[in-house]
Amino acid sequence: MKNNNKNIIDKYGPEYVVEVRDAKVGMEGFLVVHNTALGPGKGGIRMTPNITVEEVKRLASTMTWKNALAGIPFGGAKAGIRWDASKGADKKEIVQSFARAIKPFLIKKYIGGPDVNSGEKEMQWFVEAVNNWRAATGKPANYCMKVFGHKGEKCGIPHEFGSTGYGVAEATAVAAQFVNLLAKGASVAIHGFGNVGTFVYTYLTEMGFRIVALADAKGAVYSPNGFDDRVIKKVISEKISLIEAFTQNKIPTQEFWSLPIDILIPASVTDVINDSNKDGIKAKVIVEAGNIPMSESIEEELFSRGILIVPDFVANAGGVISSYAEYRGYNAKKMFDLVKRKIVKSTEEVLRQSIQTKKNPRVVAMQIAINKVEQKMNHLGKYHGTNRKRSSGAKH
Repeated sequence: MKNNNKNIIDKYGPEYVVEVRDAKVGMEGFLVVHNTALGPGKGGIRMTPNITVEEVKRLASTMTWKNALAGIPFGGAKAGIRWDASKGADKKEIVQSFARAIKPFLIKKYIGGPDVNSGEKEMQWFVEAVNNWRAATGKPANYCMKVFGHKGEKCGIPHEFGSTGYGVAEATAVAAQFVNLLAKGASVAIHGFGNVGTFVYTYLTEMGFRIVALADAKGAVYSPNGFDDRVIKKVISEKISLIEAFTQNKIPTQEFWSLPIDILIPASVTDVINDSNKDGIKAKVIVEAGNIPMSESIEEELFSRGILIVPDFVANAGGVISSYAEYRGYNAKKMFDLVKRKIVKSTEEVLRQSIQTKKNPRVVAMQIAINKVEQKMNHLGKYHGTNRKRSSGAKH
């Protein structure tokens, strides 16, 4: 392992940047532990073909502030595995190879979780590879362990329960009130219709919001009067694309961003709002369901135009709050209660301060989170050091 601190140190982290490879199974992955002042680093395992260490660094930093703002005893971290399903590699073998490669960091420095292309099945593979039930959250609900010294069992709470989407919906309801939008009739566009976007749709619909535009990887659809819920359920259950299900409602993907809607919810990939579409946005509110859906400069530009923005690490903290609930052994009902309480509290606090100070909500939220981390770091008596570790040809 080599140590190289060049160009990666800031006041808060990252503490570790780990690169691992296993040529035998074709595994290449990254782990970034940004800051552990408040507890072990918590963040999901993203599996995409072009994941880079720079992207993982950005995401790990976001997790530090997300966990701090949510008021849970986790630090910030993130993991990434280069994964291309079209190449036919054994996904289980790659996930478990990665788990074994980063085992020295697990529990004390990092706890895994689901993210893009990793879910409850992958989390079970992960913990089984290192023989430690606590190594990751988001495991299947029927995957349990006996709690030593107590009656009953401690079971997984998969993100497929919809905790992130539920939290985004609660944040949206709070934001709508701040701009005097009534839930009933307020129009919403959701970009991204995976695990998060589908639950956002479900919970917002139950609250009375009118979802008028949806987009997934294959295209976009628009219906000013809302969508047939029966068709949406078919899209979700059969995992078909939106444009297959709604052939009469298709619109050009670029047109999605300039629709006359009240609330825009980017729930897809990084930097999905960019220079090509930012100028056409007409929404009064943007709730960032996906991580880093736009650069901070674009976010500031939209805020200066009068758009109220709920930052990603405020709006989508439901997943990591759920992770904490699982870590504590809570059941699903107690988890959802915890998500609502914490998301509503943090969203209200951030937006109230933003309006009072006329500062961008991200600036406000960051300062609240930074204060919490700095207070803990000062209590520990030192700022954490930074290390870069590279491991090639990981042996298992």
